[in-house]
Amino acid sequence: MTKWLSRVEEMIVVFVLAVMSIIAFSNVLTRNLFDLSLAFTEEVTINLFVMLTFVGTSIGVRKKAHLGFSLIYDKSPASLKRFLTILIGFISIVIFSLFTYYGFAMVAFQMDMNSTTPALGWPRWTFSLGLPFGALLCTIRSIEALIKEWKEVSLEQEGSQ
Repeated sequence: MTKWLSRVEEMIVVFVLAVMSIIAFSNVLTRNLFDLSLAFTEEVTINLFVMLTFVGTSIGVRKKAHLGFSLIYDKSPASLKRFLTILIGFISIVIFSLFTYYGFAMVAFQMDMNSTTPALGWPRWTFSLGLPFGALLCTIRSIEALIKEWKEVSLEQEGSQ
């Protein structure tokens, strides 16, 4: 499942970034050539940027690509590393789970209210799905990272004994 999910994440990031680039470039061209600004471009790119951010975050969690201060963790004994691994993993999972829960609640509310976007008149929830979907991917990746880190710390502790 992990390879399949990784592929889906990467395809989403590539697609969203390509669409955002095309839309932004088109707006620049129409503004400079025809002195006409496309009002919908800002609406679409901002909402796609949210999806890009969260899906990119899940890729970062998978690849351990996030910036962090690890001096205390790296210098800690294995028993403390186990505790810190659980603590950090638990906090990450809780935060991303809250984003997922409240993101889906927001989408449901927007569906109930029949809320639409100002420029295009599209249902607002279609754009808002990026938040809970991306947060769900982050939750899954945080669980995977916790399990992987736990195994590494356990092997390190067994090796030092």
